[in-house]
Amino acid sequence: MNYLKALFKLKLKENILMDLEAKKKALRMINYGLYLMTCKDGEKIDARTVSWVTQMSFEPPLVTVGVHKESDMVNLVRDKKSFAISVLGNEQKAIGGAFFKNCEVDGNKINGYETKEGTTGNPIFLDTPGYFECELFKVVETDGDHILILGKVVDAGVNNEMPSLILKETGWNYGG
Repeated sequence: MNYLKALFKLKLKENILMDLEAKKKALRMINYGLYLMTCKDGEKIDARTVSWVTQMSFEPPLVTVGVHKESDMVNLVRDKKSFAISVLGNEQKAIGGAFFKNCEVDGNKINGYETKEGTTGNPIFLDTPGYFECELFKVVETDGDHILILGKVVDAGVNNEMPSLILKETGWNYGG
């Protein structure tokens, strides 16, 4: 094996090597939607673009969200014990991009986009195709750089029939 190839290998166990570039490409083949995760506890509000979201149970209806351990969202959700997810539509890439940074709140707008208060007290974005609100079910710590936030869906709504925005279609990468 030449030196360059060796740089892109990771030794997992004795005599087992993983090609890091292949790992990255393979993991990026997993399809993800794009969502806005929100939480409001008193005067504290956070809204973030997230992609690692999936339903994990029918009964009770549970979803899981992967959130970076250093995100303000983690402690806010732990304190509030609820959160909301607004589903981004396929024409809403700009909205998703607006929530890679900190939130600016002006009345019922976050980063310039209108919201309403959901039944859990968390912001719901008005122009997104749909949303669901969750009570915190469990936080699962990991050895990785993200934790899993599990939520029990307690309310949901559909605003329009716009297809969901898929991460791969944006040209952005998050994973691998």
